[in-house]
Amino acid sequence: MRKVPLGGSGLDVSRIGFGCMGLAEFYGQALSDNDAEKVLEGALSRGVNFFDTADMYGSGRNEEQLAGFLAKHRGDVVLATKFAIQRGEDGAWLGLSNDPKYIKEACDASLKRLGVDVIDLYYMHRRDREVPVEESVGAMADLVKDGKVRAIGLSEVSVDTLKAAHAVHPIAAVQSEFSIVTRDMEAEFIPACRELGVAFVAYSPLGRGLLTGAYRSEKDFGEGDYRLGMNPRFADGALEKNLTLVDQLAAIAEQKGASLAQIALAYVLAKGDDIIPIPGTKKLSRLDENIGALNVDLSTDEITVIERAVPPEAVAGPRYPETTSSTLNA
Repeated sequence: MRKVPLGGSGLDVSRIGFGCMGLAEFYGQALSDNDAEKVLEGALSRGVNFFDTADMYGSGRNEEQLAGFLAKHRGDVVLATKFAIQRGEDGAWLGLSNDPKYIKEACDASLKRLGVDVIDLYYMHRRDREVPVEESVGAMADLVKDGKVRAIGLSEVSVDTLKAAHAVHPIAAVQSEFSIVTRDMEAEFIPACRELGVAFVAYSPLGRGLLTGAYRSEKDFGEGDYRLGMNPRFADGALEKNLTLVDQLAAIAEQKGASLAQIALAYVLAKGDDIIPIPGTKKLSRLDENIGALNVDLSTDEITVIERAVPPEAVAGPRYPETTSSTLNA
C-alpha cells in the first residue's frame, strides 16, 4: 500500500482510505462493535491507514465504534471526522450549524466518543450559509492552536468557499462525491484544489454501490437501507436506466480481467495521486476486492472508453434527493 501526502498537512495517507459510515447506519443493519472492529483491523492489516467518520453517522454511534480500534492503533491511523449536521439521539435531523461555539463543542464531543486526544483531520461536513465561512474556519483554526485538531478540511463546498476558507487557514483536504457516475468536480473544483495544494477526498467512489453491480432490484437491498426510496439513482425507472450503463462497464471490466468495482476505483485512482477514494464496506472480501484496484492500471485510451460508455448526461437521477441538494457545493 503506497502512501500519499494529505495536502499540505504533513500527514501521509494510504492511497485508498476507508469510509466508516456504513458500519453504523444507512446501508442496512449496523454492525456490532466486535464485527466493526474486525473490519477496521482488516483494513489496517492490509495497509489502509486513513479512516473517515463523522459525528452524524449513527448519531455518534460510528465514532463510538472506532474507539476500541483506536485505543489499540492510534499511532498507526490518520483519523478524520466531521461536524455540522445535527441529529438527535433518536436519529432526528435537526439542521446545520457552523457556529463557532458549536464547532468547539462538537469537537470536544467527538474527541470523547472516539476516545482520543487529537483529531488528525477535522471537516466541516456541510456549510451553513447563515454563518460566514471565515468565522467557522477561524474556530477550526483555534482547535488546531489548542492541539485538538491537526489539520482542517471542508466537504461539499464551492470553489469560492474553498478559496475564502483557505485564506483564513490552510485547508488540507476537501471531500466531495466523485466517481464514474459523478464527475462534475473535474471541471473547476479539482483544478482549484491543485492550485491551492489541497487534497481531494472522493467519497462514494463506487456510486453508493451502483458501480459494484450488486444492486439490480429492490430485493438486493437489506432492511433499513436508505437507498430504497431515498436515493434518486436507485428509484424505480432510474435504476433500470443506470444498470444499462453499469452493464457496459462490466463488459469493460471483463476484458480487463478485473471486477466492476475495481474498474470504478481504478478510474478514480487514475485521476491523480491527490485524489484519495474512501470506499466503505462491511465485508473483508469486498475490502480485498477494493484494495485490488491498486493493481489495475488504466491507460489514457481505456479511461476514454470508460467515459464514453458513461456520459454524465446519461446517468439517471441526481445524486441526492431535492430536500438535501441545497447543501451541496455550498
